[in-house]
Amino acid sequence: MAGRLDGALLDRARANLAAFARRPLPDDGRRRAAVAQVLLADEDGRACFVITRRATTLRRHTGQWALPGGRVDAGESAEEAALRELREEVGLSLDQSAVLGLLDDYGTRSGFIITPVVLWAGPVGALIPNPAEVAKIFRVPLDDLERPEVPRLINIPESDRPVIQLPLLGTLIHAPTAAVLYQMREVVVHGRPTRVDHFEQPVWAWR
Repeated sequence: MAGRLDGALLDRARANLAAFARRPLPDDGRRRAAVAQVLLADEDGRACFVITRRATTLRRHTGQWALPGGRVDAGESAEEAALRELREEVGLSLDQSAVLGLLDDYGTRSGFIITPVVLWAGPVGALIPNPAEVAKIFRVPLDDLERPEVPRLINIPESDRPVIQLPLLGTLIHAPTAAVLYQMREVVVHGRPTRVDHFEQPVWAWR
């Protein structure tokens, strides 16, 4: 369990990420993207991560649940892209000192290689959604990832890989977001070198 956002959690997260042998994916024609897995406190001091509901006006993946993130621009690192997207989407400005480490790259069916960047924000004030990209922002306690029903795995006829789902916020969060959040729980919180590249996305996310 993560519990409160404190120095003990920060030390544990740093140590677990330093010991983790991250698996990058080589360039294969898919576009590079980065997502911010930002750790911060809620009003009760609980350790949380940020997830957003995407705006319905976007051209792709409208209304879906997503971590702050987007394409890596030319000349940018994954860390720089995640920090930029965090600032642009939810109004949270952090610098490179907030970066704790990277998790495994996750290749999507829709043509992206996503690099999850773990960030420490600490106690911060209100987050402000960019209405062009984000409909709503949620701070979800890390302990919600510890519930016995997390994760949920199902089989689909279109793939021999299990589809991962996370029952959170009264709904189901799907891969790729579900996969990288589950790895964050396993690696950052528990220090377990769990891999998630074998987890499938729902068919509607393949486009």
